[in-house]
Amino acid sequence: MSKSEDLFLKAVRLLKKAGLENSSPANKEESGDDSLLPLDQRVKKILELYHDAGQTPERMIFFVMYDIEDDKVRRYVAKYLERKGCVRVQKSVFLAEAHRKIYQEIGETLKEVNEIYTNRDSIYLVPVSSDEIKATRIIGEGFDANLFTDPPGTLIV
Repeated sequence: MSKSEDLFLKAVRLLKKAGLENSSPANKEESGDDSLLPLDQRVKKILELYHDAGQTPERMIFFVMYDIEDDKVRRYVAKYLERKGCVRVQKSVFLAEAHRKIYQEIGETLKEVNEIYTNRDSIYLVPVSSDEIKATRIIGEGFDANLFTDPPGTLIV
């Protein structure tokens, strides 16, 4: 376990000692640090992963998705994932392209965090093949369609 994971787990343990187990579930809408980059910047980061996908067998693409009730734990988890190189694509969804060892470390660390305190949280780590990531469609308002024209022929629904 690296020093950053160790510090992360210590912080969550301190939260537990400070009364995290007895705190009421957090109101997710009042969360202070669930900020997102503007959509065009998130799309740009996703496309960077798309263009780099499948370079070596040691690397993989994966999503981390969670539903964490406690604001403090959720913020710690989000900051941890960002430090590990994950890109936040929605408030509780991250995308990463990393070495398989990093995928394992993230999974083990988040499992340990989840076991530290009583909760009804759920955390998913979902591997995605490079072919599947290249077939991704982004649907919604507020994005610049020109970002998708490189490479030409990308389908926008």
